[in-house]
Amino acid sequence: MSQGEVAARTSEAPQLRRAITRTALLLFVVGDVLGAGIYTLVGEAAVQARGALWLALLVALGLALLTAASYVELVTRFPRAGGAAVFAHRAFRSDAVSFLVGFCGLAAGVTSVGALALAFAGEYLDALVPLPTLPVALVFLAAIGLLNARGISESMGANIVMTLLEAAGLVLVVVLGAVVAGRGGADAARLADLPPGGVSGVALGVLAAASLAFYSFVGFETSANVAEETRDVSRNYPRALIGGLLLAGALYVLVGLTVTLTVPADRLAGSSGPLLEVVRVADVGVPAWLFSVVALVAVANTALLSGIYSSRLAYGMAADGVLPAVLTRVLPRRRTPWVAILASLAVSTALTFTGDLGDLANTVVLLLLVTFASTNLAVIVLRRRPNEGEPDHVRVPIVLPWLGLASCVALATQQEPTVWLRAALLLLVGVALYGATRLGERFARRS
Repeated sequence: MSQGEVAARTSEAPQLRRAITRTALLLFVVGDVLGAGIYTLVGEAAVQARGALWLALLVALGLALLTAASYVELVTRFPRAGGAAVFAHRAFRSDAVSFLVGFCGLAAGVTSVGALALAFAGEYLDALVPLPTLPVALVFLAAIGLLNARGISESMGANIVMTLLEAAGLVLVVVLGAVVAGRGGADAARLADLPPGGVSGVALGVLAAASLAFYSFVGFETSANVAEETRDVSRNYPRALIGGLLLAGALYVLVGLTVTLTVPADRLAGSSGPLLEVVRVADVGVPAWLFSVVALVAVANTALLSGIYSSRLAYGMAADGVLPAVLTRVLPRRRTPWVAILASLAVSTALTFTGDLGDLANTVVLLLLVTFASTNLAVIVLRRRPNEGEPDHVRVPIVLPWLGLASCVALATQQEPTVWLRAALLLLVGVALYGATRLGERFARRS
C-alpha cells in the first residue's frame, strides 16, 4: 500500500472507537510532556542559561505552544490517526515528503531511546549503586527490547499512574526548594548570574538552553495520533493540548527557579541527575535513593514508550509498503513486531556510542523540528484549500504557524555540526531504505 493510498484511507469515516474523554486526553498530554527530559537535562540547560534557566524553560514552552497551535488546527480539521505524516501528505501531496516526515519521527524515537539509556545509567542510578555507564546503558536497552517484544503496550490507565508519579517527583523538588528558601538557604543573587556578553550574550545563552529544554516539551506530538479515538475532538483536543502544555510548562518553570535558587551552577555542570542535587541540598530526611527511584522510573517509562512508538511506527511504515517488508514479521504467540523491535534497538544501541546525553537529546530535537516545521507549513498551504477536511475545525490566527515555522528554524540554528551530521546520517538511512523498497516493488511488478 502506498502512502497515497494510506492518506486516502484516512479520509474515510473513522474506524476506531471514540473513548478518550477530555480529562483523559489532558492527562495523556501531561504524561507525554512530563517525561525524562526535565529530570535529566535541566542541569545542562542551566549551564547555558545560568540564572535565566527559568526564562529558557518559559521560552521553550512558548515555542512549543506555537507549533501546538498548528496541531490544534490540523487535528480538528483531519481527526484521524497518523499525525504529521498525514498532514504532510494532505498539504504537499507527495509520498516522498510524507515518508520523510514520518521517518523523522521514527529516527527521533530510536535516538530518544539511546539518549534515555545513557540517562538511566547516569547519576540517579549512581545514587543507588555505582556502575559503569556504557555497560549499564547496553543492558538497559536489551531490557527495553525484551519488554517491548513481550507485548508491553500503552494504556490510558498506566499513563495516568506514571503521570502522577512523575509529577509527584517534580512537585517534591519544588516543595523541597521552598523548605530551603524558608530556612534562608536560597540565594536570589543567582537569578542575576546571567551568561556573559551583554544583551546578545544573554539572548544566545537563553536560546541555546531553550533549544535543549525543548526536548522536554516535544512529547505532545504523540497526542495527534489518538485524535481518532477522542470524543468531540473539535472541542476537547484544543483544550487538552494547550491546557496540558501550560500545566507541564508551569511546573517546569517552578522547577527551573527551584534549581537555580538552591543549587550552585558548578554543581549542575554536566550532571545527568540534576534534581537529585535539590534533594541533597534540602537534607530534610528524604532519602536520595527514593527520589532516584522515581527519576529512574520516569526515565525507564519514557524509554519504553519511545521504544514501543518507534518499533510500531517502523512496523506500520513497512506494512504500508514504504519500508522493507521484513519489518512486518511478528512473533507467533506474542504478536509483537520482533524484527522492527530488533532493528530499532540496534540503531538506538549504535547511537549510544556517538555522543553523550545532551548530544542525543539535541538530535531528537532537530529531527522533530523537521516534523514541526512541516506541520506549521502544512497549515499555511492548506489555508489555500478551505474545502478539505472537517468544516467546523478550529482556525488559529495565521501568524501563529508562520511564527511556529520561524521558531523551528531559529532552534535548528542552535544545533552543533555533529548534531546535524548525526541527524543527516539517520535520514540518509531512511532514504536508502525507501529507495530500496521502491526498487523491490518495481522488480516484483515486472516479474
